[in-house]
Amino acid sequence: MKNNFKILAFLAFGFFFTSCLNDLDQAPNDDRNTSELSFEQDAFGTYRGMIAKLYGSYALTGQEGPAGAPDIVSSDEGFTSYTRVYWQLQSLPTDEAIVAWNDPGIQTINFNQWTSQNAAIFMMYYRIYFNIALANEFIRQSSEELINSRSMTEGERDEVRGFREEARFIRAFSYYHAIDMFGNVGFVDESVVPGLSFPVQMSRAELFGWLETELLDLEDKLQAPRFSYGRADKGVLWMTLAKLYLNAQVYKGQAENVKAMEYINKVIQQGGYSLATDYHHNFLADNDTSPELIFPVSIDGARTRSFGATNYIINAAMGGTMTFDLMGVNGAWAGNRTRRELVQKFEDPTGNTDSRAFFWTDDQTLNIQNPLQFQQGYGVTKWRNITSAGMPGSNAADSFVDTDYVFYRLGDAYLMYAEAHLRGGGGSLAQATDYVNALRMRAYGNTSGNITQGQLNLDFIIDERARELYWEGHRRQDLIRFGHYTGGTYNWQWKGGSLNGSSIPSYLSIYPIPAEDVQANPNIVQNPGY
Repeated sequence: MKNNFKILAFLAFGFFFTSCLNDLDQAPNDDRNTSELSFEQDAFGTYRGMIAKLYGSYALTGQEGPAGAPDIVSSDEGFTSYTRVYWQLQSLPTDEAIVAWNDPGIQTINFNQWTSQNAAIFMMYYRIYFNIALANEFIRQSSEELINSRSMTEGERDEVRGFREEARFIRAFSYYHAIDMFGNVGFVDESVVPGLSFPVQMSRAELFGWLETELLDLEDKLQAPRFSYGRADKGVLWMTLAKLYLNAQVYKGQAENVKAMEYINKVIQQGGYSLATDYHHNFLADNDTSPELIFPVSIDGARTRSFGATNYIINAAMGGTMTFDLMGVNGAWAGNRTRRELVQKFEDPTGNTDSRAFFWTDDQTLNIQNPLQFQQGYGVTKWRNITSAGMPGSNAADSFVDTDYVFYRLGDAYLMYAEAHLRGGGGSLAQATDYVNALRMRAYGNTSGNITQGQLNLDFIIDERARELYWEGHRRQDLIRFGHYTGGTYNWQWKGGSLNGSSIPSYLSIYPIPAEDVQANPNIVQNPGY
């Protein structure tokens, strides 16, 4: 089922992308003669390569794999991975993960003490805008005038028109990450000629409005759900709209829970998704066969090799007394573990009661006295390069995994339904409870973990989201939406840089615009507090 776009992502297609880190309006280096020659030689192949590059940018870091000809120049190309830094910024500053490394900026993410000079934040910001630049270039190159002027069959032209709508979604998805993490950001679309003007900053509320309009316009233009694995379709769009509306109170100061419920219902009722029988199937080397995945990033140990995405998540979790047979990788990077507060949300850490508890406790301590020591903090073995039949991935010996990264899955939508209902979004308490219990019956293997309607409240939901979705890149957003991230009402080990956790200021709920962009673009005003 894995789509062959992952292979095409390696093709040379006339455009060679490098980073322009001096302003927001990054654009691919475009040698007009080279690009036109590429379109003249194989117009459809060039478009196909361009859209493959857009999808591949979530998994890959350059034109070669696992490293070489990087998209963004860095002393460590693996550090530039979109899904790697995305996972880090959503997980490491929360109660679900902590890293032992001393990479630039990473320890200040652990401790919620970053500044506008932070390297990881810088990399996420430029990864977002690199993808926006790629999408804008595809949209420019796929105008009706240019499509009709290039040598293709009518069927190929129609396919390119479909690619164009997918590129628009990928751009919107990048802006969705920008509104979530950075709030008030520079905006650039295909109408802006690269290099001729500075992007104008949008407020968070203004960007919300643009995103809503753009995504609603795309609803009738994208293909039906599950039309092609790993590509943007109506199901992916519905889930993104549901996420946008569920976080509307944070993003624009006005709740949109009724609208969130509308799109959650579309995902659940019209998407054609179903829960995987085994929870763990969603995080294994053959998770592309799970019926639960809504928006996966295709990863292949032979053909999409990088030091980001699930290659990072799995290898960085491997260490201590873990074995190859358990994790399916040889590389013990000994980086990420969890904090005690996540472990304590489970009845026991063994997985014997709630099978979602994938914690490695052998020779690991629950408490973390020294964050730089990997064996302080329980290991997490949820993501593995092992198939559901117990076989290692195709390139396990070299520690490149087959496990697909997952942005969205149906289990999340079930919990979103319950939350939206409790926030006044409609639906029914009975249905919300049924959805939650479907997840818990899968986890417990029977009805012993089921809850009653009277037990379903927002405090339960935020903890159940931790149990169901940990290490999937949702926790920071969830804690902010529930009011548990900043301040001191809920603390975890090393929050704010202290052993038992301490209050952090509210401005940390969004990341700073990198200082370089504030200096380079007179239209950009730094986020408050930085």
